[in-house]
Amino acid sequence: MSLPAHERIGHHIRRVEQELVSAKHSVLRPFKVNVPQYYVLLALSQESGLSGAALARRCMVTPQTMSSVLATLENRGLVERTPHPRHHHVLESRLTPTGRSLIDEADAAVAEVEERLSAAFSEEETGCLLAALDRCLVALGEPPARRSGGTSRGGA
Repeated sequence: MSLPAHERIGHHIRRVEQELVSAKHSVLRPFKVNVPQYYVLLALSQESGLSGAALARRCMVTPQTMSSVLATLENRGLVERTPHPRHHHVLESRLTPTGRSLIDEADAAVAEVEERLSAAFSEEETGCLLAALDRCLVALGEPPARRSGGTSRGGA
């Protein structure tokens, strides 16, 4: 007999992820960006000049989805794409000044959501939760992300 939903770890992780994405979507609405667009802008604020393929991997979306997200951001004047100096078929993406300004403000709003979540846990509980999530990754065959002051994963 299979486990009921309320006893499945994956079900609980998915519910939390949905609530987190919903909360981020709400605070991003005034900036007229959605969560995937936010993650692209955030990734480019941390490392400029990434290709669409690299951004897709970093943001955990398909290359097709990334192409659409980048086109939208470029049309809004938030991102510019230019050919790589050597590999002219590869387009490098960079934030425009408008994109940099927007991500700075939007990230402050998202940070408040993250802080609200973090406030629900003590420092010890946070460490235990992150360790448990890393164990989930290992159990599913993916090595845990390296942390440097936070998760390096691009997900929710």
